[in-house]
Amino acid sequence: MTPTDEELVAAYLEDGDERAFRQLVERYQDQIFGYIMSMVKDRALANDLFQETFLRVIDAMQDRKGSYTRQGYWKSWVMRIARNATIDHIRKQKKWADVSSDEEDGYSFWDRLPDDTPYADEELHRAEQREWLDEHIEKLAPEQREVLLLRQTTDLTFREIAEMTDVSINTALGRMRYALKNLRKMIEASGKTSLAPTVDS
Repeated sequence: MTPTDEELVAAYLEDGDERAFRQLVERYQDQIFGYIMSMVKDRALANDLFQETFLRVIDAMQDRKGSYTRQGYWKSWVMRIARNATIDHIRKQKKWADVSSDEEDGYSFWDRLPDDTPYADEELHRAEQREWLDEHIEKLAPEQREVLLLRQTTDLTFREIAEMTDVSINTALGRMRYALKNLRKMIEASGKTSLAPTVDS
């Protein structure tokens, strides 16, 4: 039987089982690295921030004051640390700015992209589409972009994203809603309507 996150956490904290910690890292490394990479767009920097994240994780987990105290939320706790490490870097680079968003419902844009397996001669076209899409995502307001990327690169719920970003769930949903609307406008303005999400007004 596959051990739960909490069983692995207990094995690491109580027994010093390094293999348990490695298993935790391996379980979520793709999602965590994917999120960081989507935020900074630089593989070397993303690797540095990934390592910084887990240095912070180890320090916090080994803190006898019990920095990790929320049972059943290890992944979202680590994602919060990854987010903080990434934003710390972005703020140092003076690339982060606060914006406001209204509160509305949100839908996943990524679920609306075609998921058929492409033929070999379509791979380049799909790669170009993704590069084009990434460029437009970068134009979104920071908070809108972050919620969109968290939904794209992880399987966190909106409630978990709201908790991670210290906003209400309605605000998190609203940021997603406006991200999708703004992205759709950019897509439609470019004429690439096949990529535009359908979002109710």
